[in-house]
Amino acid sequence: MTLMTVRAAAARLGVGYSTLKQWIHQGRVRTTQTAGGHHRISDAELDRLMAHREPAAAGRAPVPVRGTLVSLSARNHLPGYVEEVRTDGILGQVRLRIGDHLLTAVITADAIRELELARGDDAVAIIKSTEVMIARPGPAPSPAPPHRSASNRRASTRRQTR
Repeated sequence: MTLMTVRAAAARLGVGYSTLKQWIHQGRVRTTQTAGGHHRISDAELDRLMAHREPAAAGRAPVPVRGTLVSLSARNHLPGYVEEVRTDGILGQVRLRIGDHLLTAVITADAIRELELARGDDAVAIIKSTEVMIARPGPAPSPAPPHRSASNRRASTRRQTR
């Protein structure tokens, strides 16, 4: 039986660390405690939580669907929850927490209203592969050679020509 830290389990479940800690203290999640009093969660318990997890926030009425999507061509679906929503004029910013990472999207304010996005809602970021950039950190740049002033260059040139 593999045991995970609360932080790792929260990332795997796609919920915040503090949310999972609350669930533990409410008795909704079974844990094992280390000698130091730290909670550890088994794979079996994570499987149980993932199987019973509802996509919509508890107590919220389901949003009426205009049309059901059967399939979508975008391959990258990242489930998370809305951490922040801001609107200003015709645009809005939605910050989605996906495990330990934040994803920020700028969408129209109309779309935010239509989706009825609010902090704490479950949501899915759908990323079209043609719009994603991948980066790797490179080696640190080498220090620039010391700068020589113009007078030093002229003196050096005069010495070489004599």
